[in-house]
Amino acid sequence: MALELTAAERDVLSGGGGVAAAMAMRILVEAASMMGASKLVEITSAHIDGCLYHGDGGVEFAEALVAGEGRVAVPTTLNVGALDLLHPDRVRGGEHHTRMARRQMDAYRRLGCEPTWTCAPYQAGHRPGVGEQVAWGESNAVAFANSVLGARTERYGDFLDACCALTARAPLAGLHTDAARRATVVVDATGVPASLKDRDVFYPVLGTWLGLELGRDVCVIAGIPPDVDEDSLKALGAAAASTGAVALFHVAGVTPEAPTVEAALGYTVPERTVVATAGRLLGALARLSTAPEGAAEIDAVAVGSPHFSIEEFSRLLGLLDGRRVRVPFFACTGRHVVAELEASGALATLEGAGVEIVADTCVVVAPILPSAGGVLMTCSGKFAHYGPANTGHEVVFGSLEDCVESAVAGRVRRDPEIWSW
Repeated sequence: MALELTAAERDVLSGGGGVAAAMAMRILVEAASMMGASKLVEITSAHIDGCLYHGDGGVEFAEALVAGEGRVAVPTTLNVGALDLLHPDRVRGGEHHTRMARRQMDAYRRLGCEPTWTCAPYQAGHRPGVGEQVAWGESNAVAFANSVLGARTERYGDFLDACCALTARAPLAGLHTDAARRATVVVDATGVPASLKDRDVFYPVLGTWLGLELGRDVCVIAGIPPDVDEDSLKALGAAAASTGAVALFHVAGVTPEAPTVEAALGYTVPERTVVATAGRLLGALARLSTAPEGAAEIDAVAVGSPHFSIEEFSRLLGLLDGRRVRVPFFACTGRHVVAELEASGALATLEGAGVEIVADTCVVVAPILPSAGGVLMTCSGKFAHYGPANTGHEVVFGSLEDCVESAVAGRVRRDPEIWSW
């Protein structure tokens, strides 16, 4: 299928918008052709994942765009970097790593991106509307934009997201289109006890199982409470995008394109129906812990992947209830949340309890944890999935309440009764 460009797009491709925009359009056109797109679609925002330092090539790419006088053409937010710019001593990288990571972050700022440095831009006020075409990177942000906000984005990684931002275009393919957004699988969660669905720990586990079960398929989930909060949906999507490639899930009666199961299916017969049984969910739960069975000692606790919201910090404060943690406790969040915590006085209370705030990055993508080869406890399905390979720590997974009680005790404390079914 030949890719048709508008006169304005051909002008950018031929250099009418500058050297950097022309390079970005060349890359975008090649990508669109490989994706089978017949044309490009105009986007209203972008979220760039390519600002995280993985090697010098990423720095050189961003700086080449700057040298070519590139500027983003739509409002563009930035995902986490490899440094905590608010707390420079948090990340223990070498001199070369630190210098190059800062150069990469600086380059994207010079392109006109907003220095949000968060994997949850939707918590920082960047919330495209239903049906709005955007180009977002970062797997959890993609899942949230598509599933919770009802905006339309494909999975944009390094460095196609930047090319979309500079050209204000994306390939009209995949989840940008009506057909690809129709659910083909029904996930029946009606049999899960209501008491479990009311707990924060349920949603990362459901997401972990969904990713393994679905891969890239689009599903509609039946049986989730209509008052489910955004942090639970955030956790669900992040886990599903980590263990699989889920970029869009519908929740019947909750998410924008799924007022009913039938509507999410496009009033067609599903290809299959899968049931969220106790056995399947307990299998996913077991997979999230890699520490030896019966492990009692922990070396650190980390929460906030995706980044902790102000509501989650409020809950954390309530669970701490004036107590102090006995092991390093890292809470990863965006700088916009840090500002709110500071303004309310909650930041001083958290730090007084021994909680270390990490901004602009997180413990899984930057060397922050105190040592390698220990045991990390978390309530994040995403941390649990990536933690062992990225940090060298084995993982114990539990609820936020479990994490707090364990951090205060200095030993693993978990309540298995909530999974009795």
